[in-house]
Amino acid sequence: MIAPDPPPPETTVSPSRLATLLRPAPDSAVADNLRRGKPAWSDAVHLLWTGWVFLTPMFGSGYTLLWMWLTLLTYPVFLALYARQLLGPRRHAPRYALAMVIMGLALLPWYPAGISYFIFGCVTLRVCRTGSAWRYLVQLAALNTVFVGIALWVGYHWQLVVWIPSMAFIIGVIVNVESTNKDRDAALQLSQDEVRRLAATAERERIGRDLHDLLGHTLSLITLKLELSRKLFDRDPERARLEVTEAEAIARQALAEVRSAVTGIRASDLAAELAAARLLLECQHVHLHYAPPPPMPAEIERGLALVLREAATNIVRHAQANEAWVQFEQDARTLCMRVRDDGTGGVQADGNGLTGMRERVAALRGTLHVHSAKGQGTTVTVQVPLPAATTAVPPPPATAPALPSGVLP
Repeated sequence: MIAPDPPPPETTVSPSRLATLLRPAPDSAVADNLRRGKPAWSDAVHLLWTGWVFLTPMFGSGYTLLWMWLTLLTYPVFLALYARQLLGPRRHAPRYALAMVIMGLALLPWYPAGISYFIFGCVTLRVCRTGSAWRYLVQLAALNTVFVGIALWVGYHWQLVVWIPSMAFIIGVIVNVESTNKDRDAALQLSQDEVRRLAATAERERIGRDLHDLLGHTLSLITLKLELSRKLFDRDPERARLEVTEAEAIARQALAEVRSAVTGIRASDLAAELAAARLLLECQHVHLHYAPPPPMPAEIERGLALVLREAATNIVRHAQANEAWVQFEQDARTLCMRVRDDGTGGVQADGNGLTGMRERVAALRGTLHVHSAKGQGTTVTVQVPLPAATTAVPPPPATAPALPSGVLP
């Protein structure tokens, strides 16, 4: 029996292999873009700079056969290095940048268009590496010194020898500053996430302590009374019935306390909501000014906290503001809360957010006014009546920012 011929070797890359090559590493630049909500191809737009590879011959010896062959050989290699730099692990990215630099320097005697590879490598060396900015500048100076030496040895014009390092340094410094700011923003985001996590942990611990203090003693007392009623059931039925009745009363009281505690847990504290609004707005580069809220009934505080949350969300989504203010004014009968921003304004009709805010304020028997002149920001004024027993508090400090003219009181 004749054995079948072995299958021919594969000459093309299989789809699974290609998918593996294009899958970004967890710590790659593409994965970082995806985590930030950016498209995976957002860094590919920088490849437009490689248009100089095809324009450089216009300013030199022209489009020769040598230029064509070297472009066909080196440009795919450059694209592969750039792709691996974006898709590969961050610790491997500097080696691809250095490979671009070496390729550009090696091609200088025959291929001036390779200067684009050199500049790409110098710039992306900082983008793909975290660490000291001064270290990168030292590396940039060393690489450009090598470039100047090779260019002078080959015989490049002195203007080109001055222009290329200058451009590499200018772009490198700009990218260096941008990368430093990006690292600081990432560190700030991590710190804000840590603050949220610690706040959530502290709140869970507080809830646990409150429930333990609330139910621990009560359940122990109910257990003791039920045990006592069981022992007295045969000897003194009336006393056993009394103990069961008292245990029932204690259980009902505990149930009411638990419901009250759960209501307080679900409700939003106004001071905590102010801190959360400031954190939300600061993440969108909007600075929030506010003073501590005055004392008020719990029902009004919960309602105003929810109104404040919706107002801060509207500022983030629609206002395009730089600053925002929250002010409180209180007299013997009325509490007023104003939320103002310096955004675009121009609110003409109530959306879902304003409609919900009006409903919450109406449930408190209060009123809500919106002043939103185009280009002058938006001011939301909430006024709610106070119970007669509520005491007035002094007016806000004089340092509070004044409202612009024309804003409704």
